[in-house]
Amino acid sequence: MLYFHAEIQFFFHSAFKDTMVAGNLDNIDRELLKLLQVDASLTNKELSYKLNKSIATVHERVRRLKEQGYIKAVVAIVDRKMIDKSLLAFSHVLLSEHTAHTLRAFEEQVAEFPEVMECFQMSGAFDFILRIATRDMDAYHDFYRNKLATLPNITTVQSFFVLSETKSQTAYPL
Repeated sequence: MLYFHAEIQFFFHSAFKDTMVAGNLDNIDRELLKLLQVDASLTNKELSYKLNKSIATVHERVRRLKEQGYIKAVVAIVDRKMIDKSLLAFSHVLLSEHTAHTLRAFEEQVAEFPEVMECFQMSGAFDFILRIATRDMDAYHDFYRNKLATLPNITTVQSFFVLSETKSQTAYPL
């Protein structure tokens, strides 16, 4: 009887591991990720209650989701206005050269600026879009003049300033 139990446990462990490696999430994994995207402070006990699974099962699944890279980080999302970062800008950047070296150098340099929250290389009329958070327009001007405009190979920067925020989500639909 003990041998049979161990064999079944190995089968389920192997099947779950193969599913995770293949990049396919089962319904429990999806529900777990949905819950954690909304509130990553939920304990394994709270998650197990919501999913109707054991605490050990939830713990193991969360560990594997982290190990497999599905969960990249567990962070606190701070209200930018509460920390005096009220001005949000989206800046489109066009570079004069498009060599691999120039693109990589720009990405490395702009990643060092704490005001730059996100940097995306884009298709279309501009090469990059930056999401920039500063205290106010004076702080943005200082950032632009003393940091961004000092980088080589920038032809154009076109910035758009957020007037109001209707929706800002961090959770991906699953």
